[in-house]
Amino acid sequence: MTDAEKTKQLRKDIAPFAKSELRISIQQIINTIVPIFLIWGAGYVLLQYSPWYTALCSVIASGFVVRAFIIFHDCTHGSFFKNKTANAVIGNITGLLTSFPYEKWKREHSIHHATSANLDKRGIGDIDMLTIDEYLEKSKLGRLGYRFYRNPIVLFGLGPLFMVLVLNRINRKDAKRKERLNTYFTNLALLVICTSLILIFGFSTFLLVHGLTLFIAGSLGIWLFYIQHTYEDSYFEYDKDWDYVKAAVEGSSYYKLPKILQWITGNIGFHHVHHLSPRVPNYKLEDAHESIKPLQQATTITIKTSLESLRYKLYDPENYRFVTFKEATSSERMRNKTSLAK
Repeated sequence: MTDAEKTKQLRKDIAPFAKSELRISIQQIINTIVPIFLIWGAGYVLLQYSPWYTALCSVIASGFVVRAFIIFHDCTHGSFFKNKTANAVIGNITGLLTSFPYEKWKREHSIHHATSANLDKRGIGDIDMLTIDEYLEKSKLGRLGYRFYRNPIVLFGLGPLFMVLVLNRINRKDAKRKERLNTYFTNLALLVICTSLILIFGFSTFLLVHGLTLFIAGSLGIWLFYIQHTYEDSYFEYDKDWDYVKAAVEGSSYYKLPKILQWITGNIGFHHVHHLSPRVPNYKLEDAHESIKPLQQATTITIKTSLESLRYKLYDPENYRFVTFKEATSSERMRNKTSLAK
């Protein structure tokens, strides 16, 4: 079979999984959103005994908030319900729980899917990533800034704060009226909810319950997004040679997690399946992976190998792999030697 025929067959094979089931979707809402409120409530009650009990509740709640984000994510793709209005309603509710404006993220994430692994179309919905040449062409200050950005403490520590407090609160310049109004509505609703909770329970209690929950959930979310596209032999290509199916299957990982973590993360570890067909709801991603043999050839990442991927900072388009800063520096030295020899 030619590549075109394989692509056509792959799209045909995955089509049956791109259908939501109302019963399962409702079950997920109940077993995800209800526990969030119960755990937060327990956090407030247990504070009178020890702040450590409350902190533990926040840690547990963060897992359910990650799962709520997966529901939000499915709604933005129109895959959680067949009905567009139902997706919008639940999407906005879970957006408030996770601090994400529905319309803004819906558009920006669709751009991410359409441009993922395209080296000529980076910048929307991506973690910033430079090629070796782009990094070497930067000034010392520019390199320092990039190193600072890619530092794990910054990426997974300051990143969630910047995302929740800044990125999710403002629209892009090209945003249309519907998107802007939805972001304004989300911001206003969050302001009212947060202010009310602070006035009732106090600022420090609010931070311990909701602030800690969102911080941990945000860190986990950024980590998942990072590892889904950052591993040694990940696919990236310039626009003229870029291919959507290759970007999905070769440029998105299969993050193999223990069952409990797979449940908490809403099966998003089957990211290659999701990128191939965003209309497959989260609860059918595993079935699609197990049923379609070509999808099982995607790069498998474990918890151990995912931690090793923290070393990768730059992409080498000539060798189709991620490299470390040390390897990039060695490459620069070799180039300088070659230049002097000439």
